[in-house]
Amino acid sequence: MNFINIGAFFDIDGTLYREGLIKEIFKKLIRYDIIDESMWSSEVKPHYEKYDKRIGNYDNYLIKMADIYASAIKGMNKIQLEFIAKKVVEQKGDKVYVFTRNRINYHKSLGHMTFTISGSPQELVKEMSIKHGFDHYIGSNYLTDDKNIYTGEIVPMWNSKNKLKALLDFSNEYDIDLSKSYAYGDTSGDFSMLKAVGNPTVINGTKELLELLLGNEITKNKINIIVERKDVIYKINKDSLDFK
Repeated sequence: MNFINIGAFFDIDGTLYREGLIKEIFKKLIRYDIIDESMWSSEVKPHYEKYDKRIGNYDNYLIKMADIYASAIKGMNKIQLEFIAKKVVEQKGDKVYVFTRNRINYHKSLGHMTFTISGSPQELVKEMSIKHGFDHYIGSNYLTDDKNIYTGEIVPMWNSKNKLKALLDFSNEYDIDLSKSYAYGDTSGDFSMLKAVGNPTVINGTKELLELLLGNEITKNKINIIVERKDVIYKINKDSLDFK
């Protein structure tokens, strides 16, 4: 009898962590006087407030945050950021959804391989992966030169195309049977990852993601939709959703 490797692939921001990790490291950089607070108040905050008031797109906010973050850390040494990332996760890393934390433990108890594929900076993803016991991880790679100084260039991991590539790379490397595997996400960047597996679950999903999933012949009948609010977890009937 051949052994089948089953994988569980998790997004972090909004899926495991209850907010955006990049926002936390941004705040730390301001607190340590590494970057000026005006970078947040003038360039990022307006996009966050639009999203917070539900008149703006969450993905647009995160992408804007990532662009400003890349500019902010340009010229910094990687060691500095690794230290700050470690502090962020030490202080904030338990601020996670109960449902997702339980699912990680569930998969590990069954011997499934656990992966995180996240748009957050690789330094943060590494620390969250260690903290929550993931087997493997990948995040957005903010590039450095031969002296470990950030250049301002990014290899992003928040878009659907790159997330799918990462999932397929992991699948090929560890001989994962995707038809029996699981994925968890919350934004349109997670669409391809959810589509690729037999057991996809949306956690507190955005309108954009749900419209993509329910409008797709492959995903509309297999998707699970979970909403966690306060201390209650709801499984949503897709036919009851209202996108008005």
